[in-house]
Amino acid sequence: MADFLGLMKQAAELKSKMESMQAELDTIEVEGTSGGGMVTVRLSGKGEMKSVKIDETLIKPSEKEIVEDLLVTAHSDARRKAEALLQEKMQALTGGLPLPPGFKLPFG
Repeated sequence: MADFLGLMKQAAELKSKMESMQAELDTIEVEGTSGGGMVTVRLSGKGEMKSVKIDETLIKPSEKEIVEDLLVTAHSDARRKAEALLQEKMQALTGGLPLPPGFKLPFG
């Protein structure tokens, strides 16, 4: 019975730490770039887009398709960085324990 109570206490502590981590993810931002820095996308730690910056030399009607592709690439870069950051935080939070099957990350 003591093992069960200890397990319940650990689960409650983990839940509290996860809630703190979720709140922290709102304050963290990652940046993704493409086109040699000509397009920059900033995302929150939860994957919400915060800003987009486009080098003014790309703002030409004839470059529209290139800019669209660069935006997608920059967003993907920022999202990968946000996911890597989340993985690091989750690993630190769980002490390197494997997550249960079917566990979903905030943008998984």
